[in-house]
Amino acid sequence: MNPETYKEIERQYIIKKQTSENEAKFRKRQLEKDLPEYAKLEKEKSKIAIDFAREILSQKGVEKEIAEENMKLKIEEMQNKIDKLLKKSGYDKDYLTPQYECKLCDDTGRMLIKGEEKHCKCFIQKLVNKTYKQYNILKIEEENFNTFDIGYYSDKKNKVKYKSECSPRENIEKIKTIAQKFCDNIHDKNQKSLLFVGNTGTGKTFMSNCIAYDLINKGYTVIYQTAPLLMDMAMEAKYSYDNNSKNKQKYNAIFDADVLIIDDLGTETLNNNRFTELFNIINTRLLKNKKTIISTNLMLNELSEEYDERVMSRLIGNYIICKFIGDDIRFKKRKISD
Repeated sequence: MNPETYKEIERQYIIKKQTSENEAKFRKRQLEKDLPEYAKLEKEKSKIAIDFAREILSQKGVEKEIAEENMKLKIEEMQNKIDKLLKKSGYDKDYLTPQYECKLCDDTGRMLIKGEEKHCKCFIQKLVNKTYKQYNILKIEEENFNTFDIGYYSDKKNKVKYKSECSPRENIEKIKTIAQKFCDNIHDKNQKSLLFVGNTGTGKTFMSNCIAYDLINKGYTVIYQTAPLLMDMAMEAKYSYDNNSKNKQKYNAIFDADVLIIDDLGTETLNNNRFTELFNIINTRLLKNKKTIISTNLMLNELSEEYDERVMSRLIGNYIICKFIGDDIRFKKRKISD
């Protein structure tokens, strides 16, 4: 990865952690002013710790162990009094603790894994987002399973219009279930990848964002690119005269990321090299048991006209095909907002 990008993210973590801890200190100072009884209990707890610490230093053997146990019990007793006071006064039990964004690493970007310090998944994902300029992935804070509203989908069946026995609402509920099961079984070798097909505005990108949000929160790395940008990047990494280790790392990550999301397949410029590279990406990830999500505005018959048999056989044989139906949701949202 680019050393400057790496250093920039490390600086962000230092600032983020310090900000959370400063905010916690500010809340504590404010609480001491607003709740004098709390300040009194905290002062008493600190005095107990200091007094016992002095006693422990003068003890040895069993007497030292007894003093340490007494200190622990006494401090726990004081902490229980503080917790009861806070609850009675309407404060959450975590009110005074730093509110870290990542609960795994406490916003350090690092954690111990089997006794070895490694980068946390949250740090790796930030590197991925920066490296691949994944600006669209920021939308996952707004577009996830919690904000998914099936109310935008019609509950009326129209076999002629939608070419389906289901209503758009019934259909999207089925797809949502498939997507959530995909997230739960991401490392199951029997879990297939996903192919989203359907007209513009029927929720394919939103559903991809739902999956990305869920998996990133579970600690998986997700690369999310449109087909044109992904193919441009792959071509540059493979055939550029100015090839370097940074390009190679970016290229290799396409195959190694836990999940690769390819949006808008069918909008990229096509030639023989790109056909071959697309097949290489899809096939290699299948062989590595790495899951891929592909969305396209093309129907299966249209895809078969654009892509050769090698690509289509992988998609049809190894992907769950989810057909999105219904009217353009974005148009509906604009009408509501107007």
